[in-house]
Amino acid sequence: MKYAYILLALLTLSACDSQLEVEAPSDLTFNGFWEGENGVRAAHTGLYGTFRGAANTTWVLGTMRSDVWGGQTFESPFYQDFIESKITVSTAPFGGWAGYYSRIHKINDFLVNVPEIEFNNPEDKDHMIGEAYGLRAYYYYTLLKTWGAVPITTDVLSTTDPEGLSKARSSQEEVMQLIKDDLERSLEAFGDDASFWNGNKNYWSKAATLTLKGDVYIWSGNLLGGGNSDFNTAKDALQEVMGIGNLGLVSNYEDLWGADNENNNEFIFAVQYAEDEAGNFFNSFTGRSTEIWPQYNDDGNSMEGFVVEGANRYGPSEKTLIITDDNEDARKDETFIRLYSDSNNGEGYPNYNADKYYGSILKKFLGRIDGSVRIFDSDLPIYRYADVILLLAEAKNHLGEDPSEQINKIRERAYGVDYDPAVDAYSSGSMEENTEAILDERYKEFIAEGKRWWDLRRAGDSYVIDNVEFLQPGDEYKLLLPITLDMIGRNPLLEQTPGYQQ
Repeated sequence: MKYAYILLALLTLSACDSQLEVEAPSDLTFNGFWEGENGVRAAHTGLYGTFRGAANTTWVLGTMRSDVWGGQTFESPFYQDFIESKITVSTAPFGGWAGYYSRIHKINDFLVNVPEIEFNNPEDKDHMIGEAYGLRAYYYYTLLKTWGAVPITTDVLSTTDPEGLSKARSSQEEVMQLIKDDLERSLEAFGDDASFWNGNKNYWSKAATLTLKGDVYIWSGNLLGGGNSDFNTAKDALQEVMGIGNLGLVSNYEDLWGADNENNNEFIFAVQYAEDEAGNFFNSFTGRSTEIWPQYNDDGNSMEGFVVEGANRYGPSEKTLIITDDNEDARKDETFIRLYSDSNNGEGYPNYNADKYYGSILKKFLGRIDGSVRIFDSDLPIYRYADVILLLAEAKNHLGEDPSEQINKIRERAYGVDYDPAVDAYSSGSMEENTEAILDERYKEFIAEGKRWWDLRRAGDSYVIDNVEFLQPGDEYKLLLPITLDMIGRNPLLEQTPGYQQ
């Protein structure tokens, strides 16, 4: 689809000149691609390939600037300047809007053409349309959270003239309204159909749209002035998810992870990875045998023989190691393998020991071993039922209601048979205390799932400044990324993000 690149070149404004050599708009239509159901089904599958292509970027945007990462690594770390918010208009990462508009364009093309095509089963077409609107809302929500005001485009390209393709940034309120409208269009298309496409959680669904709706309306209510009206809408959407059959918390946290568990009842929408198709990016959270084998895990066992296939470019911060250092919480051992330089005479280090700590391997998405090779084919959940529960806690807290029931559902699963309500249960406090409790629970629950930065942002600017050591009062403008000088040079209609110097 050569014409897709014109949007990447001018809306994203970071493409090379060769990408301007495009054929006429709607080239696929001219070639008969949209004439039948088979073409739609091929395009439908393609939407998820392009979503997966952006998964690493989306993950980085959602977590890397938070307090989760930035700790000790075996090798030189990735994204260190980003972690430390060393961002200028000259060095800003993710120029060209991180490539999201090329993906949005494919969805626009899909939404314009698919309604005109006759299907043997009209319900399939409706489901696909519901998916597409949900995916577009998700993309625009990611753009909004990252840059604030961004250009809006919802039509198939009708020109290859660079001047005609240049767009100014729409306000955050306008972008948010588009997101909300797309959520309603998605729900209208799904209707009463709460099924998962082919029973597969790797496709968007009505449950995914409703979960996103809860997320979006909490953001809008807290950060864009929507207030209680938006919080009530979020609460209603999240409670509707809870009424969908075959969704719920998996009994044991460890049963969420690994290829054999990925179509579990808790996953709502996940990015699919598979051997010989696409591997995930979590090999960069492991290391090499030369580094790992001489070390010991926290039980005092030698790591020699551990099968590895990767690098060690991301390290959990000391804060992360401390907040998860609870031996009764199943999430501790299921999230990281902590490595130490000696075995402590075979006793290991049941609790974090800074002097002996060597680094960590991310266990959550370790994939599987096939012979002498580790295959990184673990799916990455975008939303799961635990999200629904803790987002509902947020909505209730904003409404002045007691969120402890939801917090304690997650705690009870984490502690299992060791859960003691007298010790482990949370009792509702002030709104600020409840917010901190929810943030802490989400911190431990969703490590490495690309959520912590968004969680802090959704709570409010002060929570970001208070929790991220590299940001100080007065740095609030850095919560949104600048657009690069190259982008502005290619599109003079763009104005810089407030707070950044040209």
